[in-house]
Amino acid sequence: MTKIYEIYGTDAHEMTKALMEAADIAAGIPRDASIALKPNLILAGRPENGATTHPGVLSGCIEYLQANGFSDISIIESSWIGAKTEQSMKACGYDKVCDRYGVSFYDLKKDRVRTVDTPMRPMEICRRALDADFLIDMPVLKGHCQTAMTCALKNLKGCIPDHEKRRFHSEGLFEPIAALAAALKPSLIIVDSICGDLDFEEGGNPVHTDRMMLGTDPVRIDAYGCRLMGLDTDDVPYIRLAEKWGAGCAEVAPEDIVRLNEPSSVQGYPQASGKVKKLTRNVHADSACSACFAALARALYIAEERGIKIHERIHIGQGYQGKDMKGIGIGRCCRGAERCVMGCPPAASEIVEEFRR
Repeated sequence: MTKIYEIYGTDAHEMTKALMEAADIAAGIPRDASIALKPNLILAGRPENGATTHPGVLSGCIEYLQANGFSDISIIESSWIGAKTEQSMKACGYDKVCDRYGVSFYDLKKDRVRTVDTPMRPMEICRRALDADFLIDMPVLKGHCQTAMTCALKNLKGCIPDHEKRRFHSEGLFEPIAALAAALKPSLIIVDSICGDLDFEEGGNPVHTDRMMLGTDPVRIDAYGCRLMGLDTDDVPYIRLAEKWGAGCAEVAPEDIVRLNEPSSVQGYPQASGKVKKLTRNVHADSACSACFAALARALYIAEERGIKIHERIHIGQGYQGKDMKGIGIGRCCRGAERCVMGCPPAASEIVEEFRR
């Protein structure tokens, strides 16, 4: 299937079922398949904040699958470094979904891994993701402070252990994300674009677009997501690289889009404000992890609201380990700075307090 199915509304549960029914997903799943649902559960925050997959996406998918005779269904995910997956899944209401439908949740931070060859290098990937017969990728379409946007391709990063996540950042994110996509290909992608934050992966400034999409090609899905957000695929280098390495096709023609209904209140797609880019224009980053960079971005946002001026250089990232530098260091990797906010990652409140001082 090369089509991207699109639907407008606010009921994630019913929208998900409608998308799967329109695409006749059940017909393409082996009857005895093990099915794994991989949402975006980056942190312990409500989906309404624009960072995590709505529980209705999971419940709608599970209800559709069970109605079509599938029973071997599980939810798999690991939150970002520094966050507890179990705490995040409860905050998002996934525990209630599991209880209602009798589905198990597996924290991939505790999963065994297997080393897989990729176009870049051998990479450790969690076994529950690799061994699923039918992997369903359930990302949130939203902005990202380092990669401009995140959707289907980057959401697979939750299927690797934390030490691989750190390595991804030391390698610059783009190439390893593309390499992972070549090695771990989802069978289906269901995109939650109901209220993703268009600037910030941690959420906090949700923009209601009341839209969801479904497709089978993560590269095409991400290319379409770029278009909706006013970005070019060149703004997100891992998309074309993933295409080069055989993960999918980045071309999206008008006939590829199957719209199930028309928007009632949303006209077009809101554009990202570029707020995070402006806030971090004086930040010197070298292989910074998302969790650490996100804490800094949040702190800069708060500092601006409070009228706190920062005149010193700010350093962040693994590339500064073992180096002395002037200014402020963010995270333990930058302990060589004149002043350092320790932590891995540090809390945004701690960074704000250092700015205030």
